[in-house]
Amino acid sequence: MSVPNVLSESVSSARRGSDFAELSRWVKRSGLLRRRYGYYAARIAANVVLLGVGVTAFVLLGESWWQLFTAAFLAIVLTQFAFIGHDAGHQQIFRSRKANDGVGYVHSALVGISYGWWVGKHNQHHANPNHEDDDPDIDIPALAFSREQAVTRHGVRRWVARHQAVLFFPLLLMEAVMLRVASVQAVLRREVKAMPVEAALLTAHLAGYLTALFLVLSPWQAVLFIVVHQGLMGVYLGCSFAPNHKGMPILPSEVKLDYLRKQVLTSRNVTGGKWVDFLLGGLNYQIEHHLFPNMPRPNLRRAQAVVREFCGRHDIPYTQCGLIRSYAMVLRHLHEVGAPLRRARLNRA
Repeated sequence: MSVPNVLSESVSSARRGSDFAELSRWVKRSGLLRRRYGYYAARIAANVVLLGVGVTAFVLLGESWWQLFTAAFLAIVLTQFAFIGHDAGHQQIFRSRKANDGVGYVHSALVGISYGWWVGKHNQHHANPNHEDDDPDIDIPALAFSREQAVTRHGVRRWVARHQAVLFFPLLLMEAVMLRVASVQAVLRREVKAMPVEAALLTAHLAGYLTALFLVLSPWQAVLFIVVHQGLMGVYLGCSFAPNHKGMPILPSEVKLDYLRKQVLTSRNVTGGKWVDFLLGGLNYQIEHHLFPNMPRPNLRRAQAVVREFCGRHDIPYTQCGLIRSYAMVLRHLHEVGAPLRRARLNRA
């Protein structure tokens, strides 16, 4: 998607610096930044119970092909654990950073991702969402998010970029595995602060995971369990994050926006009620989350109406749509980005 005219209009709008300050004061006065200990206690307890159900089913079923359903169930449950780790990384649960990080390390260990690596990467994304030079979430070798990125691809990556709209969901099957690979690489390169702790947690996760599978299941069942579990978890994670920014404006390096507009113009909310809130872990309120990253997840729904009304009064486009339409917008954007490569191939034919 090319940067719309509204970006240049937003750059020159008056009182930009005070706009977010005004919104922030209202949010604080409304108590929307207060911790929600009861909510998180109930959510974490429910996740632990569901994990216990999955582990119990795994043990009782034993060497059975029915374990593939267990793999699918655990993919969903552990993604819910990842959502809690996300909230802890944003300091949403407790006032204390130490307490939040404690929850984050435990949940990341269960999921098998480096907490320190992910928090650092995710904070870079929040600081510059959809920025062509500074957002790591649009610097992905497997996909091109702008035509400028697409034309620089070569070899297999160029072929993938040419057909990326069709390949998008199949590629998500590898998302969970790639997050784990990147986590291990970050620890080996000593790019995380608590390197010994992270190394021990990742090693324990991998050793425990593989030992349990190959002790209980036959080798082929264990391999298929891994394929189903990791594949579905990758799709779930990718489908939770993709609707938030993909297909929204990519900010060129020369475009400078104030904080409010930078976060709102590059983000998309997903509507659909409380079942979507649960399914996407609150990430469907992406605009509010980007404006107030430490706002507890259950407060985002309350903040949404106010932020939308505020943006309307200040002529700031506020984008939201249903879940299916959000995926359609992502795929349409990926298809458009790959168009120059398809045309170039046709011209050579």
